[in-house]
Amino acid sequence: DIKMPHKQLHVRNLKLSHAGIYTCEYDSHKVSTTLHVFHLTISLDGHFLQNEVPELILMQNSSSPLPDLSITLFDSNNNRVTAEVQNKSRQKYIMSLKKLEAMDSGTWVCRVRSDSPLINQNISFAVKVLGFQNPDLERKYATVDSTVILSWRLNSQKIKWKEGFTGQVNWKQQESANAHELLDFKVTAQGQLDETRKSSFLFEIPEGKHESTIEVKLPKVHFNHSGQYQCRLEYQGRYAQSTIELVVMKVSANPVGPLSRGANMTLTCQVSGPLPPNAYLRWERVNGTKMDIKNSKQHELKLEVNISAAGLWSCHLIEDSDRKISLHYHVEKAPVWINSVIIGASVGGSLLAFALGCLCIISGISWQRRRQRAKRMAQARQYLLENKTCQCQQ
Repeated sequence: DIKMPHKQLHVRNLKLSHAGIYTCEYDSHKVSTTLHVFHLTISLDGHFLQNEVPELILMQNSSSPLPDLSITLFDSNNNRVTAEVQNKSRQKYIMSLKKLEAMDSGTWVCRVRSDSPLINQNISFAVKVLGFQNPDLERKYATVDSTVILSWRLNSQKIKWKEGFTGQVNWKQQESANAHELLDFKVTAQGQLDETRKSSFLFEIPEGKHESTIEVKLPKVHFNHSGQYQCRLEYQGRYAQSTIELVVMKVSANPVGPLSRGANMTLTCQVSGPLPPNAYLRWERVNGTKMDIKNSKQHELKLEVNISAAGLWSCHLIEDSDRKISLHYHVEKAPVWINSVIIGASVGGSLLAFALGCLCIISGISWQRRRQRAKRMAQARQYLLENKTCQCQQ
């Protein structure tokens, strides 16, 4: 298109083949200008899942010898990005970028420079990264019988993702165990989230939550509910996932019941899964002394403490000096009358055992005497029979 009155030439929908020398002639005057064309493309049309690596291709064309370009990339936060150049010719530059995170969504800039000819061009391009606002691996702690909500926050609405995608939430108790599908979901291009329950596992799908949030609610946590809960996104045959590791704590006592004077009790605190190196368990008595504190060793999943003092005992899970969860166990002191009954029962039991022992000894002696008497009578009868037989023969 030629725009009047300044004789401006507008070239629309530029292609690499449009590069070259354009000359304007007016009477005997000629004015020439060189058009240098760049073509920038990004793989997957700029739509990625988190942790995917985009590929950027920059091509150039000019009528003069192609310059050697200096290329600098800036992400959506205006941070400089180091790109690995896979192929470099003066006509085509192929670059691999970093693994993408959800926060990388936005407008990126490719800055192209050259000294001869003088080029200083910024080329903008859009990057959309569908993913989770959670970290790739999140650890959550809970106590037995508590309520836990596991939540995965998607960024689909934030980045205005116009493509539909699907997903599912799976649970497995151990890394090597089989996965159980708890629910699946699908999101339309309008952002509508449709969830379907797939398992009889004891959980709920909370209502009234944010549209771009996937949640699983455990209303009463059991010790065997621990394990890995994984939310998986699927889009055009590719997937991204985020895992929440649920660690459950429980406490117990042996023997169970009031603690009598002079007796001992063993309190046990146990967690269901591995702890990070900077986490440990601690038993302590509330308002107690330093002697009432015991810490677990690294990688220990169970901590036992032998106690002889009643009161409120607490087990804490501590990570980086921060108490993540705590469970309390109240050890009652046995009343005085129970202690007296126990002492009396102990003494009475000792006396009864002594009496039974004496009775057994007396019974044994009496039985021995009866046995010896019966033996002598049998011998006497035998003797009489033999003598009587002899008299008859005479």
